[in-house]
Formats: sequence, structure tokens, C-alpha cells
Amino acid sequence: MKGKLVVVGFGPGSAEHITERAKEALRESDCIIGYKTYVDLIAEFIEGKEIISTGMSEEVSRAQAAVKLAEEGKTVAVISSGDAGVYGMAGLVYEVLVEQGWKEAEGVGVEIVPGISAINSCASLLGAPVMHDACTISLSDHLTPWELIAKRIDAAGAADFVIALYNPKSGRRTRQIVEAQRILLKHRSPDTPVGLVKSAYREREQVVITDLKNMLDHDIGMLTTVIIGNSTTFLYDNKMITPRGYQRKYTLTSEKQPLRPHERLKPKNEPWALHGGQEEKTDLYKLGMQALRLLDGQEKQEASRPLFKQKIESIFEVAVSPGVANKMFSAEQLLVLSKAAGEKGSIEYTPHHQVILRVPTEDPELITASLQDAGFLLSPIGDVVTVKACDFCDGEKKDAIPYAEQLHEKFDGLDMPKELKIGLNGCGMACYGAVKDDIGIVFRKGKFDLFLGAKTVGRTAHAGQPVAEGVEPEALVPLLEEIIAEYKEKGHPNERFFKYFKRVKKIQNFDYRDMEPKINLEPAPCGD
Repeated sequence: MKGKLVVVGFGPGSAEHITERAKEALRESDCIIGYKTYVDLIAEFIEGKEIISTGMSEEVSRAQAAVKLAEEGKTVAVISSGDAGVYGMAGLVYEVLVEQGWKEAEGVGVEIVPGISAINSCASLLGAPVMHDACTISLSDHLTPWELIAKRIDAAGAADFVIALYNPKSGRRTRQIVEAQRILLKHRSPDTPVGLVKSAYREREQVVITDLKNMLDHDIGMLTTVIIGNSTTFLYDNKMITPRGYQRKYTLTSEKQPLRPHERLKPKNEPWALHGGQEEKTDLYKLGMQALRLLDGQEKQEASRPLFKQKIESIFEVAVSPGVANKMFSAEQLLVLSKAAGEKGSIEYTPHHQVILRVPTEDPELITASLQDAGFLLSPIGDVVTVKACDFCDGEKKDAIPYAEQLHEKFDGLDMPKELKIGLNGCGMACYGAVKDDIGIVFRKGKFDLFLGAKTVGRTAHAGQPVAEGVEPEALVPLLEEIIAEYKEKGHPNERFFKYFKRVKKIQNFDYRDMEPKINLEPAPCGD
């Protein structure tokens, strides 16, 4: 049975602004997939449904999970606030399908359910600011180079568009909105009206009307949409209003208009138009010569030339280490690493004791070849298995080293619902702290102790649950194979291993036990 993907835009989040088709689509679906905040906003419409909720930056994994479930025959609703086709999930769903060779005639069904985009819902609370040509620009440079975003802001400012800025600012992205204001002040008056709308039509709705000069004096965050008027936008009684036309062809104070409807479209009454107020005459000879030149191919190259030329470089990322057990970099290796990074790359030492190389390149094979020739061990980063071990007391306690290398060769880099850390300690002292990893392994008296489901962050952080003692060395890899395969198959996108263990209550023959400390905690805001 063919499944179906329904990509639903549910508008600003209030029940009265969700379309009837969107409500029907949610009722028809077997499974709902979405960002946790969005799931909470439409909770009343999805009771009793299978729900997969993920973090804000996990859009790709949501799209992949939705396609997988639809291929199993389920009807899956992928939800977005606003309109699913405006910075929503519609495009990503199609991208994942295209990557898999999907064809509409034979593949799973796809329906995009439109919703009210933020530019529309926010404009309605401000008055009528989007009555003339307008554009939307996202200030998030996580997926789009800032240089390109800055060019778009500059072009929109110069062209006198009404501009809606999405994703203007977050806890860590604070400079982008400042730069946007600086660019726009080159083209707009400081007095240009600006509307700031946060959480439109939700419980914590906030609406502020200010101007371009003072807009940064107000609270702006990820839930804010910033609408900047054009050169004709004006304020009246705390409402932003953009007139329909620059040079008025209508008079609002008179019942009888100076130009009749058919006269308004005559060239002489539109001196600002492309024709300059002159009657255009069709030159048949000129049209014929243009057609001949096109047929001869003289203008084909010019016509196919892209309007905007900018090469966007790919960023290659890889985790680099001198070995599973070896923690010592040689001077030669550091020189090779520095050369690989070059002037545009970066080298990051992370809190997880990884060295990550990021370098713009179209040929990553050249980079990896030079690093491997220098003796580096390379691993992918992201939602994959990561195998790390202690230094085995500089090799003095070497008995467990072959098993660490075997685990790395077998599991490192496997795709997972979320990054899965496997840590190994070479003796019972466990000073490396493998028990703080998702799967902790401690070598003791020639055998292995196994710990599962550590939670390393938050005020209820805890070590992994001890689930087995004295695992025979030859049984370790087969046991981990079963645990990892189960998590890969049944874990939700972006679901950490400890959350999966807590949800299913049993992994293989190991029962979940609550390891969280029993303390009363006051709610705390996210640190972002």
C-alpha cells in the first residue's frame, strides 16, 4: 500500500487561523512529525496520533523520517508554522524524495497544505504595510552564506521593497540584525516605519511599531518578524500603511476620480512606467531580426546566462585524531593539519575531545589523502557513532587496546538517529569517564562491564546505568551490534540514546531503571 506525505502549514498557531484542509489533513494522518514547539501549538488537533517531535535544527532528519514512514504505507503529516512552502518543510521533503529517485506517478503521494505565512499574519496586526511590492529575507546564515544575504538586503533596500525579515536574531546570532539595519539605512530614511511582531496570534503576542533608526532599542528574537516599510509607508494612529501607488492615479477626497478606469492605463498617464509615457509601436522588422538571431544561436548564450552569479563553496567537515588509543600529535602532523585548513579553514577542539577540521573545498579527497598519509585517523561528524577511548595509561595497560580498535573499525561513523557516543576505559579505575557516554564500556579483570543511557547535560545529568558485568570479550561486539541496530531502527529522529532507552523501557534484555536524581527543580530558561 502506498503511503502519503501531507506537508501542513498551520498558520501563526491560533486555532481560528488553521485552515479546514489543514485540520482534515491532521485528522487523516497516522503520524505527526514536527518541531516540538509546533507540536505543542496544535496539540488539540492531534490527540491520539503517533507523534515524533524533534529540535529546531533537525529539519533534514524530520523529512527523512517522514519519507521512510510514508514508504511503509503510513499517512504522515509534516507540520510547519506559517506556510509550509515559505522557509518551511515542503522543499526539504521534496529534496529527500528527489534524492531517492521519487516519481509522482509511482511513488508515495505528496500534498502541500498552504497556511498563513508570517508576513501576512504579522502585517494584519500592524495595519496594511504590505500593500505594494514586498519580499521576505531570512537573516539566518546557518544554511545561507551571509555575503549572499547581505546582497539581498542591499538589493531589496535599493529597489524600495517592503521587507519582512524572518529569523532576525537568536541568543547566539546577534550581529545579523545590526548589519541589516546598517545596510538599509543607506537606502531608507531613519524615520521609515518598522513593525516588530512577536508570536502573532499566540498567547504571548507582542506588537511594537517603531522606526528604522530605533528598531534595535526593542526586544527582537527568533519569534519576531520585522516588517520594514518602503519610502511611501506612513504611520497613522499607530498603524503602518503603505499606499497602493507611488504617483497617485486616484484621489481619495473626491467621489469622482480625475481619470476614468480605462484612462488610467493609457501610457500618457503613466510617465513613470517603462515606456516613459510614450505609445509603444510594434516594429515587425526588429522582431523578425531578433527571431532570426535566436534561431542562428547568436543570443542563446546570453539568454541562458544566470542573472546572479555566485559560487557557493561546500564546507568539508571531518573529525581528526592521531588514533583510538594514541593521543599524541606529532609536530609533522600538526603542520599537515594546519596546511589542510589553509587561510579559509578552521580547526576546532571540542568539549568532547575531538579535533574538527572545517575547510571550504570542492575536492575533499585531496584533503583526506594528505591527512591519512600523515597517519591521522578520520571520522565523520554529525548524527553518527563516535568511538572514543582512554589513552590506556600511555599504552602501559594495553590489554583492551585491540578491542577499542575493533569497535572503532566496526561502528565508528555509522548513521544514527542522533550522535551515539561509545566510550571505553582500559581498566576498572574508569578515569576517562566512559560511564558518562551513551554506551560505556569498562575493561576489568579481562572482561567488560557495560553501562547504558548516560545523560551528560542538564540539571538531572547522570551516569549510564550498569546493565552487565563480566561480558566475555568475544561477546562484546555482537552484543553492541544488536543494541546499535535496535536504536538505529526504532529511535526517533534527534532522539538521544538515553531518551530512547527511557521511552522503550527495554533494550535487548536490559530493563530501564530511572537514574535521574530525585530533587525538586525550578523551571529554567534555555541558555541560548
